Amino acid sequence: MRSKLLLICLFIFAQNSFSAAKIETWNTDKGSRVYYVHTRGLPMVDIQVVFAAGSAYDGKQFGVSELTSSMLETGAGNWNADEIAQRFENVGAQFAVGSSVDRAWLSLRTLTKPELFNEALITMQTILTSPTFNQHDFDREKNRTLAGLKHREESPGAQASIAFNKALYGDHPYAHPGTGFIETVQKFGVEDLRNFYQQYYVAANAMVVIVGDLTQQQAKETAKTLLKDLPVGTTPEPPPPVLMPAKGKYQHIEFESTQTHVLSGLPGMHRKDQDYFPLYVGNHILGGSGLVSKLFKEIREKRGLAYSANSYFLPYYRKGPFRMSLQTRNDQAPKALEVLNQTIRDYVKQGPTEQELIAAKKNIKGGFVMRFDTNSKLTSYVSMIGFYQLPLDYLETFPEKVDAVTVESIRDAFQRRIKPELLQTIAVGKSEK
Repeated sequence: MRSKLLLICLFIFAQNSFSAAKIETWNTDKGSRVYYVHTRGLPMVDIQVVFAAGSAYDGKQFGVSELTSSMLETGAGNWNADEIAQRFENVGAQFAVGSSVDRAWLSLRTLTKPELFNEALITMQTILTSPTFNQHDFDREKNRTLAGLKHREESPGAQASIAFNKALYGDHPYAHPGTGFIETVQKFGVEDLRNFYQQYYVAANAMVVIVGDLTQQQAKETAKTLLKDLPVGTTPEPPPPVLMPAKGKYQHIEFESTQTHVLSGLPGMHRKDQDYFPLYVGNHILGGSGLVSKLFKEIREKRGLAYSANSYFLPYYRKGPFRMSLQTRNDQAPKALEVLNQTIRDYVKQGPTEQELIAAKKNIKGGFVMRFDTNSKLTSYVSMIGFYQLPLDYLETFPEKVDAVTVESIRDAFQRRIKPELLQTIAVGKSEK
């Protein structure tokens, strides 16, 4: 019942605007960073505890980060997975764990009524500090992961993504998929997960994000409660810098399918990149704006060579991928790739028109506030700002930085950063004679 009430509240207040949100930050006595935003109007709070413990920290045990994260809520303290779920259900709270390339996190959404909030917080704190890593649960999660990896072998899109990241990153920690490979996951024992947890889930490596209807003093007590039983530990070394490929490469992977999946790109930009806004706005015009982007118009609208074509930058702590993608009939793949290559060459050389830039700025700024118009969305943004240590006024200054982008700055950034002759291209599909 309480879960239903919480969902109703979320729906009613879903359009609340947090455009003027003030981010406050401090360090705990154990050295953990805390980022806090006080929001009014809804008696709830979103909490995240984030660690530099994503797949980039797997070492040679590809997949250990994601499997460790997924195991946290299978048992903690004296509770099994069902008992944990029931504890959250009883107080109308929602809990989740997750991981990505750079980060792993635990997140909680709960009402702030003291008896409900305290129960949810203690449950989260127990999961964070006392996971059991039970052998039976580990065997189940490992088998589930292996089944997913086996199924992944049947997906041409997944195979293209794996080969693409390998082509971009070689032996860099960004090269492998977060779930790992069958041959690496098969070797895991439960002790591998415990060791990973003990190394990375420590206070020195923790960041807490609190967004909601709590006072600053309540937020400080919340962070203290969550982290009180974590050892201090140490902060891990960040991933090494990413090197650009020395030359362009095309690779075709034979796959029994009616469609060919094509990915092409390079290492792109990182979160604090000086060229972030020219590249971001420029890509919106190139392939990030859906039906009105250049890639879509050239490949789909004018020639009917693919159902869709797009591009994006995915910034990480180090340079994440710049990726252009399309899917097309096997017999049309060579022509579609030819058009893709010509479009990016022309765009790097010429940049966008002034009219295209005006339309892109209007579109980006017009939809920007909707990206953080709920507690949940705002929490995600604050988490990103805190983890990558971006300016606290990032959300406030975003529109003016978009406005400052010019045709020349886009052309300059793309010419320096995107070299068509160095593109790494992967095509997965059935060859045509």
